Amino acid sequence: MNQGLPIPPAPAVARPGPAIVVIGAGLGGLAAALRLAHAGARVTVVERHAAPGGKMRQLPSAAGPVDAGPTVLTMRGVFDALFADVGERISDHVSLLAEPLLARHFWPDGGQLDLWDDRAANRAAIAAFAGDRAAREFDAFSDRAARLFVGFEAPVMQAPRLDAGRLTARVLADPRLFAAMAPLRSLRGLLRGTFTDKRLAQLFARYATYVGGIPGQVPALLSLIWQAEAGGVWRVQGGMHALARAVADCAAAKGAAFIYGTGAAGIETGRGRVAAVTLEDGRRLPATAIVHAGDPRALHRGLLGPDAARAIPRSGVEPRSLSAWVWSFAAEPRGAELAHHNVFFAADPDAEFRDLAAGRMPGQPTLYICAQDRGSDAPPPAGPERFEIIQNAPPRDAAPGDETKERDACHQRCFPALTAFGLTFDPEPGTDSAVLTTPAGFGALFPGSAGSLYGRSPAGPMASFRRPTARTRLKGLYLAGGGAHPGAGVPMVTLSGRHAAAAIRADLALT
Repeated sequence: MNQGLPIPPAPAVARPGPAIVVIGAGLGGLAAALRLAHAGARVTVVERHAAPGGKMRQLPSAAGPVDAGPTVLTMRGVFDALFADVGERISDHVSLLAEPLLARHFWPDGGQLDLWDDRAANRAAIAAFAGDRAAREFDAFSDRAARLFVGFEAPVMQAPRLDAGRLTARVLADPRLFAAMAPLRSLRGLLRGTFTDKRLAQLFARYATYVGGIPGQVPALLSLIWQAEAGGVWRVQGGMHALARAVADCAAAKGAAFIYGTGAAGIETGRGRVAAVTLEDGRRLPATAIVHAGDPRALHRGLLGPDAARAIPRSGVEPRSLSAWVWSFAAEPRGAELAHHNVFFAADPDAEFRDLAAGRMPGQPTLYICAQDRGSDAPPPAGPERFEIIQNAPPRDAAPGDETKERDACHQRCFPALTAFGLTFDPEPGTDSAVLTTPAGFGALFPGSAGSLYGRSPAGPMASFRRPTARTRLKGLYLAGGGAHPGAGVPMVTLSGRHAAAAIRADLALT
């Protein structure tokens, strides 16, 4: 791995293909770079940080590197296809371990529910948790989610762009699909009409936050996210960051060059199309095509020049999705028995999301904990373990100033809330930037993002149609990443890289 080094030596024979610069080594940019390098292009990936991964990053801890970004890997077929399409097997590059226990859920009333990758096991668990009626309601909800996922995977997730006519024809061909969409209802409204047990409505409503949304604002269609998770969850050996490294290493082996430690300063244009990328260290990289794999809002705000700013409409980047306060640390846990994925729910979800919608830190937050060293086939290790705790937050632009009060407030809400569930950590982490990343911190790490982790907000029935696609208004400039179609989430980001690479290959006649 050439982490932290300049561009590696060029191959003995220079490639004759077009020069393509990928700005950002997040998973979307890496997926595009890998496919384009395999197609014969001369690919250079520029990353302002010292390692690949983007938001799929790690921080040091006393127990080793700990994840500080996405933790849930679903839709494994997307990643198998990424490697298979370039003549590789994913198992030769990274180990993915199936996790039958999807997540363990805790409520303040003492309720606890495990969900599995097996429908019958889930039905039995829900019946024991909330009764036979709840189990029947779960069956109906699962049927709805499966119908939506099957109906929209091809024309939405796998398609390079949304085609209203094609979607309308798909829905008209299956009236049950239209009913399952519940087009006039929010996800929260759908779930409250589905489950009589409020805890189950609260559980499945949290899937809105997977894409940075608030349950009362996003369409009921997002209930299909449950089907994506029910289809299986995988742990990445070495942490999620290992997946990004594997894709970067494979791209480098196929000829892609990587520049770490300096970002893109601007996009040059000429004759109505892109011409080059200038770097913060003064270098200039001529380019036939450019993939911007950062947040599209950075382009819209002119951070890479006026021509690139005109390539992205404001409706494609505003309003913003949620951010988070993220703790990454090592400690010895005491109390609650943790799985790999755990959710500790707030007593009042309505109050929590009202605070988030108003731009405030929730007084009673829901807390997600990834116990990185645990799993169905991984008993708890002796000594300190690695943990990531995620608390949803409103977006916030990076701004100079003292964040001490915000950090202290976050600490005072997070760890006492977990103590109330009987869970404590020794030692309890502090509040410095080495263990806690704030929304403003994410804004500084990813310029132009306003601290948002998922790009444009998914609020409203037309949000998906307004998200920018791979091709932009500027000829030769393409998009990948969570801010582009098909949206946020590790599988969707990976698909965005496929769409960008396919668009470039078609436009430049790459084979």
